[in-house]
Order: sequence, then structure tokens, then C-alpha cells
Amino acid sequence: MIQQPQNEFDSSVEKAVDWMKTIQERLRINDNTKGPRSALEARLRDTEKICALEPEGRLKMDLVLMKADALLQCISEEQKHEILSRLKDVKAMWEETAIYITHCHSRIEWVWLHWSEYLKAQDEFYTWLHNMKVTLEPDIELQLGLKEKQWQLSHAQVLLKDVQNQSTLLERLLEEAMSLYNRIGDASVDEDVQKKMKEEYEEIRNEAERRVVLLEKITTEHERYKISVDQFQLWLTQLTERLNCCLNQESKLPAENRIKALQDIIKDVRSGEKKFKHLEVQSVDVMQNTSPLGAEKMKAELEDLKKVLEKLKLVSVEEEEKLLKSLQSENTYHTQARLLEAEVQEFRKGLQRLGNHFEKDDTMRSDEDLISLWRQYMATKTTLTAEESKVERLKIQLKELFKFSQNLQPLSESVIHAIREYQSLKGKMFKMSTETETELRQRFQNPLREFQLWKPSAQRLLDTTAHVSDPALTDAFLRQIEIFLAESSHLKEQLLKIQLKKDFLNNIFKEERAKLLLVEVSDATKELENLHKGLLQRRSRLQALVSQHKDFDASFKLLQMELSAIRSKLNAEKELLPDLVGKEARLQRLESIQGDLEECAVQMEEIEKLVPSDPAQMHKIKQCSSDCQILKRSLEIMIAQSKQHIQKHWAFNDKVSDLRQWLTVTKQKLESYCDAKSHTAILDLERLQTEFPGREIQLHLIEAHGHLVVKETSSEGAVNIQAEVKKLKDSFEFLENLMSRTAVDVGKKITCVGNRQVKGDVSNHSWGKVAKGEDTNELQLIKNFEQWLQRENNKLSKILAMNSSSNEEVKARYSKLKELQLRVPEGQYHFEELLHLQPAGRNWDELEELRFQWMLYKSKLNNSNNTLMTSSFKEPTPFRKGRPAGACSFLRRVCCAALPLQLLLLLLLLLAFLLPLVEETHSCKLTNNFAHSFNLMLRYNRPPPT
Repeated sequence: MIQQPQNEFDSSVEKAVDWMKTIQERLRINDNTKGPRSALEARLRDTEKICALEPEGRLKMDLVLMKADALLQCISEEQKHEILSRLKDVKAMWEETAIYITHCHSRIEWVWLHWSEYLKAQDEFYTWLHNMKVTLEPDIELQLGLKEKQWQLSHAQVLLKDVQNQSTLLERLLEEAMSLYNRIGDASVDEDVQKKMKEEYEEIRNEAERRVVLLEKITTEHERYKISVDQFQLWLTQLTERLNCCLNQESKLPAENRIKALQDIIKDVRSGEKKFKHLEVQSVDVMQNTSPLGAEKMKAELEDLKKVLEKLKLVSVEEEEKLLKSLQSENTYHTQARLLEAEVQEFRKGLQRLGNHFEKDDTMRSDEDLISLWRQYMATKTTLTAEESKVERLKIQLKELFKFSQNLQPLSESVIHAIREYQSLKGKMFKMSTETETELRQRFQNPLREFQLWKPSAQRLLDTTAHVSDPALTDAFLRQIEIFLAESSHLKEQLLKIQLKKDFLNNIFKEERAKLLLVEVSDATKELENLHKGLLQRRSRLQALVSQHKDFDASFKLLQMELSAIRSKLNAEKELLPDLVGKEARLQRLESIQGDLEECAVQMEEIEKLVPSDPAQMHKIKQCSSDCQILKRSLEIMIAQSKQHIQKHWAFNDKVSDLRQWLTVTKQKLESYCDAKSHTAILDLERLQTEFPGREIQLHLIEAHGHLVVKETSSEGAVNIQAEVKKLKDSFEFLENLMSRTAVDVGKKITCVGNRQVKGDVSNHSWGKVAKGEDTNELQLIKNFEQWLQRENNKLSKILAMNSSSNEEVKARYSKLKELQLRVPEGQYHFEELLHLQPAGRNWDELEELRFQWMLYKSKLNNSNNTLMTSSFKEPTPFRKGRPAGACSFLRRVCCAALPLQLLLLLLLLLAFLLPLVEETHSCKLTNNFAHSFNLMLRYNRPPPT
């Protein structure tokens, strides 16, 4: 009855496992995103087919569950465990296969969609690139006028903005191409393709920028030309209005005013001709960048302007000639005579106004006032020179009146008197300006002369005071230096004024003389700066000589007070502290005191500079320096001790924390083993038992370390440390008792279970198999392990029998024991395999005996290792005689004995950390996790495919 459900279950499991292995192999072949698009599409279609086969696998799993349910209802409790275990493995394999199917298909489909979206975006970019190339390929078309050029520039700027906006898409495309290339590795998205895409874009952008720059230049040139033309047209309009106004007022204005207006117009026309030539030159560059029709319009416009300008010139000249002819007529004699008289009177009044401003006096003026006066003289001379034309005109007008027969004696005398006044005033202005200019030259040259006279005296003073050390002479030299510094500042100010007025020098000197004067002033300024700096340094030195005798006592007294305060602080820091926080705070205070002591050393060096030649004061400084060095050594010793105390306290706390954590974890494990009935439980108990000797050594090590920390801690802190150590010892004793009780309970349970299994096996089918010799494999495995254990035990006996008198023999013995220790995990693995076989009858008794022999071998090997480590770290006898036996010696022996065990614990801890990492690294869940493997790409905003 049982055999048929068993066979059906085995058959269904085998079919399901074979199907899942086949699917996993197909998935493994297709689980790759590298390669061309056709290969990726083929893998996508294959994974779709595999996804379609998932219901078939689910049916097979349902069949396995049904067969397992039928089988479980008709088998014993002992066999149910094996069936459930197989069922659990099949379920896990199915879950892994289902997840693998989904994730493999999702990953390939997502890469396929990513690639498709990228190709769409790339096509759009290349379409835009082609269109932009076609747009930018033709040469710039010449435009008719300014408005068309501005439209053309605006269009080019719009194109450039479009090109610049495409840079964001290009960067996105390059990022997506790099991401896609990292996933597929296809040459269609490699770095060369990306580089080519970027180069094509940059070529388009450079061309667009070049067109914008060129069009901006063309448009700006045309705008400037247009402004110049408009201004010239406006000027022509205004000039025409002035000419028309002058012609229309022929009867209202006197002839002289009209002539003057016409002369001004003619002068403006001549300046306009220069402006027109500039316009013609400017138009040449503009026409080169304008269409032929536009250039013709510009030429016609210039021709019109030129005609208007020539017409204005012709009319104004003709009108002037006409007025001059009319003035020559006899009918205008009286008018000309009155005008001449009026001009003569006005001219004489102007001369009187100019002459009244400059009355010579003996007042002393400053440089600025003298320069202002000279400029007034020169302005008056310029005005008088400008009046020369009036004088000539008066002469001409008087000469023209000679043609007439009227009496010109009064008018002639008036004109001659005015001319004489003009000549007199002109001579007076020349004389006064020359005198003022001569005085200015002397004033500008005086600072150089004064410096040349002052320079030797200053140098002699510096040479004289170079080695002065007598306090009696110091005050007199200081007063002289102060006087010379004041004179130096005054000379520096005078020379600076000359340099500030370098533009004015060309007015009163010749150009070569002005340049030479500025060079001499610059050289004199540099020499003056050096002498002034030397005087300042000499004054500081002499002042230091005067003040150092006064400052020494005050500085030395302050330094002694600071050293005394530091000494008091050090004495206050010698008491013991209760905890680690206080010790760290004291270290910070000591480091702060060290900084204060360094500042005192700097102050002492400064005080030494004050009196380098006074023996009494130097003796005080040396005594103070000795005290400072003693304090410095004491402080360094205290800082080193404080750091050592803190390090020991930290080490003690870390060891206590580590042992406390082990006690807690071990207690939880032992409590969990109380209800265990498997052979694995007793193996775990054996492993825990092997840890107890090492942990006991660690407890003794903590106790010894605690004695060291107590010596460096106050009584209050010592009580807390001793209480903590006592609490650890109590917890360890409790844990040892718990271990003993748990081991006894679990051993009894395992023994009872084993006896029941042996008795039951005598009456069932298994005993028949043993009788027929079907347990050959179990017996062979047990014999193999017995032989291996016997060989290892013989090697251990030979190693223990070796003589270890020299260091080389000790090292050799340790090396061989280490080799045996490295093979213990292998033996433990084979022994656990024997336990999983669940042997029956005689084989079980042999296995129990073998268990005892194996535990005895491991204990013997551990004791040998500990004994060898303890003996190998002992010092030779001659060096131990002078060392006191106490806590330090015990601590040293404990450390040596615990070293191998601690190394083994560290290795186990490292393996414990690495095992979860390996599981996580090889987890199908992490490998096929969609969120871990992919990022959303481009414009694909829909949910990811599943």
C-alpha cells in the first residue's frame, strides 16, 4: 500500500525537478543582454515562450503536492520528516525558477524597450540635425536694407537658440547611449558613435554661432551708417533753415551781421564736406554686405546729400559776395563808419576789462595760486591773440573808408589809439606771463635742490647712529632723527606734487627737459624712500634701546607669574580620577596647559631680545628658562601617563563588553538547547564547551587588567571596577553550571532516543538489510574514520614526545600541532556525515564509541596547543630572576595562553560575517531584482514590464 504512493511521489518530484532544470538551463542561456539587436530580440521571444510554459510547471508542482499529501497520510512520523524535507526543497526550487522566469524576461524586455526608445530619440535627433544642416548650408544672402538685415539676424538667433536647446537632448542621448552600451555592448551605441554624434552637433552649433556673429557685425555696421546718414540729413536741414533765415531777413539785419552769419554757414559747410567724405568711406563696407539693389539706393541717397551740400555752399558764397559788394558802395559809408566806431569802442572796453584784472603786486602766492595766475595770463594772451583778427579788420575797414572823401581824422585817431592800447596790453601780458613762468620753473626745481642738500646730512646721521648703544647719546640722536624725518616727509610731499603735475610741466618746460625733470624726481623719490625707511628703522632701534630697560622688569615679572600659575595647575592635576570621562577631560586640560607653556617660551624669547648685553638680566632669563624646561618635562611625562591610563581603561572596557556579550549569547543558546533531541544539539554543545577554557582565560585577563586600571583610578572608581569584575565572574560561574546541566539533560534525551531507534530497527525491514550485508557503506565509512583518527592520534603522540629544549624545536613542534589543528574541521565534517547516516544496531554502538574517541582527541589536541603556547612564551631563566612575580607576570602568561584561542574566535567571526554576504551575492532575488538592475530611460513613463 505504501510503495505505490511512494513511487508516484518520487516520479512526480523527478518530473518536476527535470522540468525546472530544463527551464533554468534555457533561462541561463538567454539571461544575457549583450550583443546585437537581433540576438536580443531572439532571446526576448525565447523568454516569452518560457513564460508561457509557467502554467505547465505550476501543474507539475500541484501534482507533486497532491502525491505528497497522499503519501504523508500513510507513512510513519519518522518518514514524514524526509518527505517534508524533499517537498521543501522542491518548493524552493520552484519559487526560484518562477522568480528567475519573471526577472529574466523582464530584464530582457526592459532592455529591448530601452533600446527602442533610444533609437526613436536618435532618429528624431538626426532628423533635426539633417534639417538644420540643410538650413545652414547656403551662404548668407545679401539683404536690401537695414530692416531686412535685422529680420535676417533675428532668424539666425532663433536658429542658434534652437541649436543650443538641443544640447540638453544630446547630453541625454549620450547618457542613454553610454548606459545602453554598458548593458548590451553593441557597436551601434559605442563611444565612437557617441563621439561622432557629438562632433556633428558641435559642427552645427559652431556654424550657427558663426552666422549669428557675422550677421550681428553686418547689422551693426548698417545701423551705425544709418545713424550717421540721419544725423547728416538733420544737419543739412538745420543749415538750410539758417541760410533761408539769413536770406529772408535782408532788410531787418545789418549787413555786418548777415556777413558774419553767412561766414559761419560757409565754415559749417566745409566741415560738412569732411563729414560727407567719412560717410562715403563708411558706406563702402556697408555696400559690400548689401544686395545690389540696396547698394544702388545707398549711392543715390549719397548723391542727393552731396547735391544739397553743394547747393548750400554755392548760395552762401554768392550771397556773401553780394553783401561785400554792397558794403563797398558809397551809400554805406556812414553805416560803416558808425560800425567801425562802435567796434573800436567795444574793442577798447574789452582791453580795459582784460587789463584791470592783472595789477602787479608783491604778494607771496602758493604753488596752486601761482599756477592759476599763470593760466589766467596764458588765457588772456590767447584771447589777445584771437583779437588780432579784430585789429586787422579795423585796419581793413579804415582803409576801405579812405576811398571816400569824408573827413576820417577823428575815426582814424580812435582806431590808432585802440591799436596802441592793444599792443601795450599785449606786451604787458607777455612780460607778466614770462615772469610767472620763470618763478614756476624755479619752484618746481627747488625740491630737487633741497633734496640734494639734505641727502648728505641724512646719510651722515645714519652712519653716525649705526652702532650707538650709549643711553646718554640716544635721546639727542632721537631728536635729530625726528627733525630729519619731518624734513623727509616735507620733501616727499614736494616731490609728489611735482609728479602729480607732470601734465603741467610740458607747459612751462620743453618736452625733453620735462621728461628729464620727471626722471630726476623719480630717482630722488626712491632715494628719499630708502633714507626715510632707514631713519624709521634707526628711530625704532633707538626707541627700543630706550624702552627695553623699562619693559624688562614688567615683562619678566608677568612671565614668572604665568609660570607659577602653570606649576599650580600641574600640581592640581596629579590626583587620581574615578572614571574614563574624567581621565579624558584631564588629558584635554593638560594639553591646554602645554599650549600656555609654549606661549611662555615665546614670551621668554622676546624678553631675551630686549637685553642681549646685560649679564644680570641674562642670568634671570636663564634661570627662568631652566624652570620652564623642568615644567615642560614634567608636563610631557604627565601627558604620556594620562594617555597610557586612558588607553588601558578603554582596553578594559572593550574586553568587558566583549565577554559580557558572549555570556548573553551563550546563555540564550543553552536555554534553546534544553528542549533539543537531535544529534546536532550535542555537537553544538560540544563546540560551546571548547569555547569555555578560552573564555575563562579571558576572564582572568580582564581581572588582571582591572587590577592595573584600579591602581590608576581613585577609590570611588576602583569600587565600581571591582564590582563589575565580580559581576562577570558570577555570570561566568552561572553559565558554567547551566552548561553542565544542559549537557546532562540533552545527553540523556539523545541516549533514550537512540535506544528506541535500535530496538525498533531489530524488528523492522532495516535489520534484514544489515543481516544481508547491505550496510557495507556505513561500516566502511566508520572504519575509514577510525583509521584516520588513529593516524592523527599517533601523530599527536609523537609530537608530544618530542624534546623542546631549543627555540627551533619549539617552533617545529608548534608547526606540526598547527597542521593537526587545521585538519580538525575536516574530521568534524566527516563525523557529522556519519551521524546523518543514522546507523542501527552494532553500527550505532561503534559510532558512540567513536564519538568518545573523537572528543578525547580534540580535548587532548587543544590542551597540547595551550601548553605549548604557554611554555613558548615564557622568558629564559636568567631574565626572570630580577622580575617580581605578581599581576603583571600572571597577565603575561594569560595573554600568551589565550592568543591561539582568540585567533580562532576571530576566524570564526569573520566566517560568520562572510556567509550572509555570499548568500546575498548569489541570491537570485538580488540578481533579478528589477529595481536594482534598471533605471527609467528617456520618455518611457509606463510601468515596467513583468
